[in-house]
Amino acid sequence: MNLSISEDKKETIFDNLKTANQTFNKIYRGDREDRQPIHTVYGGANLFKSNTTDILGGIALKSLLHYAPNCIEFGKAFKLKGSKKLPSKNKKQLKLIKKLEGFSSEELKNHPAGFSYNIYQKVIAKLKSEGVEDFRIDFEDGFGNRSDKEEDETAVFAAKQVALGMTDGTVSPFIGIRIKPFTEELKHRGQRTLDLFLTTLLSETNGKLPNNFVVMLPKVTIPEQIIALVSFFEVIEDKFNLESGTLKMEMMVETTQSIMDHNGTNPLFRFIAASKGRCIATHFGTYDYTASNNITASYQEMDHDVCDFAHYTTKVALAHTGIWLSDGATNTMPIGPHRGDLTEEEEEENRKVVHRAWLKGYEHIRHSLYKGLYQGWDLNPAQLPMRYTAVYAFFLESYDDAVLRLKTFVEKAAQATLIGDTFDDAATGQGLLNYFLKALNSGAITIDEVLATGLTLDEIRTRSFAKILKDRRAKLE
Repeated sequence: MNLSISEDKKETIFDNLKTANQTFNKIYRGDREDRQPIHTVYGGANLFKSNTTDILGGIALKSLLHYAPNCIEFGKAFKLKGSKKLPSKNKKQLKLIKKLEGFSSEELKNHPAGFSYNIYQKVIAKLKSEGVEDFRIDFEDGFGNRSDKEEDETAVFAAKQVALGMTDGTVSPFIGIRIKPFTEELKHRGQRTLDLFLTTLLSETNGKLPNNFVVMLPKVTIPEQIIALVSFFEVIEDKFNLESGTLKMEMMVETTQSIMDHNGTNPLFRFIAASKGRCIATHFGTYDYTASNNITASYQEMDHDVCDFAHYTTKVALAHTGIWLSDGATNTMPIGPHRGDLTEEEEEENRKVVHRAWLKGYEHIRHSLYKGLYQGWDLNPAQLPMRYTAVYAFFLESYDDAVLRLKTFVEKAAQATLIGDTFDDAATGQGLLNYFLKALNSGAITIDEVLATGLTLDEIRTRSFAKILKDRRAKLE
């Protein structure tokens, strides 16, 4: 065959392309394989103790059992699948629950109460075992306006409590601090708290950090703020002989300038690049962001259009870079207005208030999940039941259908190869695989429930539908 392009010229051109492709792949390295928490609880630093997250999980469980004492009340409060068909009267509910307890998994699946029953059990188990996945010791909004002396003392005390929690095993799986922003007005305060906290913690622990420790920098508007934080990290790492890059950070997306700068471009990737690989996530600040868009207080909600715009812009800017994205928080607390010894009427009013707040938060979280944001904030332990309910329901509603679709998809793809046909809809297969990866990460399903698709554990770990097909086709040839 006659060719016009010589081997030398081809290699020269492809060498240049190789450099460009490798640069691209380094930037867009794909999603991270490690576990992403499904939420972060922000709590005032002045209230933090070594066992705070255990206490919060207990409070959340108590709230759930008080306002949803059984799976039927629970299902109705959240309007879960099948709940409309369930009885409202207490006697009938108790009779049905007794029957449900003796049902097989298949019988539960086919009963209107089965979905609520399963989710209820999962949420209770989660609150008992790991009520808080991620906690941020907050020296910013959650700390309020306090004197420098009080913040200094709190930074030292909180660090010592984290050290104690590391010894006692009471630190949440993910933990960190949020300092004040590096604006001209607050940069010195933010830096001093950072220094006091890390110096105390590392001195107490002989240079060890908790697992998955991060520093959250709020209200980022320019790369130089991140550069400054990284520079402080380097000083502390050098002092305590930590490996370079040990200290990690997150940043808040809560100003319009984080979405579009003065040049009319999105600056988010420049912010990430400024961190020198230390920034692992961005968290959205719903209320600061809506305020910066001149949205009035009544409409400062997670599902406002301006928030959707910011979320989609952030997703496009940081897709496939390995940066985790987190949505913000619902500010309606599921807490009843009445306290103390209550009348029946007051108890009922509390229940209605809590159920309304649960449902509102549930719908906000579902909206985030719909947009592909698999993490969010919680501000109060009473919000934890709605967090886990929303996440588990979101994934479990489509589990059976997803198992069948992915199993069939893989089989058809292999068959297409065998008969010499073309199978090019790998994006749909990847979407199905992503469902199982995210559901598994959230705790909604177990590894055995993923294996029901016919995939092996090694195949699941590749996180790539295209690679799974390629490997299977190679075995068939």
